[in-house]
Amino acid sequence: MTTTILTRELVLSAPVNLRDLGGIPVSGGVLRSGVAIRTDDLALVTDDVAASLERDGLTAIVDLRSPAEVGITGRGPFGSRAVSYHHLPLMADIGRDMRRQHSLTHEAMGESYVSMFESCGSQLVTALNVIAYTPGATAFHCAAGRDRTGVLAAALLLALGAHDDDIVTDYAKTGANMPAIVDRISCVMGPMLAQLGFDESRLRMGGLAEGDMSVSMRRLLGHLRGSYDEPLEPLRRAGLSDDTVARLRARAVDARAGAGAAAPTGANAA
Repeated sequence: MTTTILTRELVLSAPVNLRDLGGIPVSGGVLRSGVAIRTDDLALVTDDVAASLERDGLTAIVDLRSPAEVGITGRGPFGSRAVSYHHLPLMADIGRDMRRQHSLTHEAMGESYVSMFESCGSQLVTALNVIAYTPGATAFHCAAGRDRTGVLAAALLLALGAHDDDIVTDYAKTGANMPAIVDRISCVMGPMLAQLGFDESRLRMGGLAEGDMSVSMRRLLGHLRGSYDEPLEPLRRAGLSDDTVARLRARAVDARAGAGAAAPTGANAA
């Protein structure tokens, strides 16, 4: 794999799918800015971008990429900065998982989100604890900042009591960014796909470039609400505690906008 990958130079650039989750309605208020940032690959940023994010309060990174992806880029410019790093892959073997993904449709991606939420509970719980106890902002990312990142964003927002519609609205914001995302990550993902035996055109996402991408997130949320007494049950089984949820709420909820905010998770499920 190394030989193939090194035939294409890594191109460092600013993220094209980065957003602070601040302002999303949650139970008792809105999510406070400067706590949780979702983004595309931070290992590909320039040193200037890394410095800017650190100055703005970034103190922790949760990297959801597979070991193979991390093996190509490492931490990038953040490797020399005083930002804590937590590698919590939601895909242990990206090649195996992609081979199982027979079709790239929004419905199929939703099924993969269900699988991540149910099989990677310990990683998601650890990530929520990082966000809960990090003194500054935590940024979490995969490659595109869409799928694995979207699953963690959903877990965080569910823990804070956000309504499904608000979770989906945030998730769907990535749709407009997909052409720029694909261009940005192609220096890593293109050669990797080729090495795994896939046509590089698969990177253009096939059916995922068309239609309503919210289908994927609604599939995850619908499954969680229809299969469990509460949507966080898979994470509860993996160790998510009331103390962690309380700490998340204490850090992340701005109660000043409490009027009209989301109902608690249990009421949300009704």
